[in-house]
Amino acid sequence: MARPGRSAFARHGWVQALATVLAGLIVMVVTAALGLLAAGAAGLPGNAFVSVDAATVVTAVGGTVKLSGDAGAIADTKAGLTVMPLSVSLAGVLTIAAGFLRHLRHRAVAGARELAGWSARIAVVWLVALVGLTFTARHTFTISLGNGMIGDIGELFGVAPKVGFTTDVPLTLLFGLLWLVGVFVLALLVSRGAPLPARVVRFQESVRPAAYAMVVLLLAYVVLGIVIGLVVAASRGHTAETFAVILLGMPNLVWLALTIGLGATWNGRVDGPFGLPMPHLLDEVLRTPDVATLDLRSLAHYDGRVWWLVVVDAVLILAAAFVMAVRSPARIRAWQHALHMAVALTLTVLMICLVARVYAHFGLSLLGIGDIDGGLSGVLFLKPRLWTALGWAVLWGLVTGFLGALLARPVHRRGEVA
Repeated sequence: MARPGRSAFARHGWVQALATVLAGLIVMVVTAALGLLAAGAAGLPGNAFVSVDAATVVTAVGGTVKLSGDAGAIADTKAGLTVMPLSVSLAGVLTIAAGFLRHLRHRAVAGARELAGWSARIAVVWLVALVGLTFTARHTFTISLGNGMIGDIGELFGVAPKVGFTTDVPLTLLFGLLWLVGVFVLALLVSRGAPLPARVVRFQESVRPAAYAMVVLLLAYVVLGIVIGLVVAASRGHTAETFAVILLGMPNLVWLALTIGLGATWNGRVDGPFGLPMPHLLDEVLRTPDVATLDLRSLAHYDGRVWWLVVVDAVLILAAAFVMAVRSPARIRAWQHALHMAVALTLTVLMICLVARVYAHFGLSLLGIGDIDGGLSGVLFLKPRLWTALGWAVLWGLVTGFLGALLARPVHRRGEVA
């Protein structure tokens, strides 16, 4: 005769946790690999593709990749990189969240201990997998000095500059675990059928519709970006570059466009031989001698069609507010919807500002002579003016939340009384 706790253990056991983590990792590794292949990484020297793929997955979950250089006693190298490939992150979030929720379905209420036990099993397997990734994500490249003055100096002194990358294991495990906890929390907030502990059930009427609406909004932007990218690739070529953007950084671009359409301002600069996959318009605005301002006005100076971002924001955010109102009980008033939408949109924009920022730099000098030939140093960064972005999010949330509630009034909703 089976013991009472055995069915619960089978439902949320280690095998299921292993399957959930493996599914998430496989999806992320394959997505990153396909994106890197489309970006031309197949020709990386020294069989570095596997290491770069692992490093891409590490950064996608918030892990830290450290760049290092070694150019001998007469040379100096400096490098740094901070970026999240959000297409890879999104693929992992959707897969792991689905696996996490799959074993909680058909339940009205779950105890806090049961949820903690199921989450802990996945977390343990996840940390073990992250350890394997961190030790795979390391490699060293040798850099060519070219044929100019720096190349002659390097040949004279026998200098062969190298740059490599490793992972900071403790920070990667910490941020990777926080990333996983965020996936769990988001999954419980978004899914209407996911069970919650009895003590927090009373908060679901105000939180779950707003969280669901924000996830729908973000995914709608990604889908729209993919459609536009495929259309552009079919009509203008650059198929490989387009698929590289889709598989590595589509959310980076479309969520950036979401904030700019709201009125947010970003500061950035691209200088040197490298950059991130981005539309030509962004590269043109950012590739300036000084720090560039990225907003609707600066982009419109190069292409007036960017004002359509405001229209797209208005339509999609209002639709998200309508979805939130329809999924909420009828007794919630319009001003309450406005407040809920303002809070939800502000938190969403805050998340975008935190995960979409970019910083990368590399520099090399020999005997104090730096980058004479060009191509041996560069910098790329993109960061938001946070308080401006959040202020616009509050305003848009209040307006669209109120209008969405008015549009949802004719729709029959649960909780209505005569």
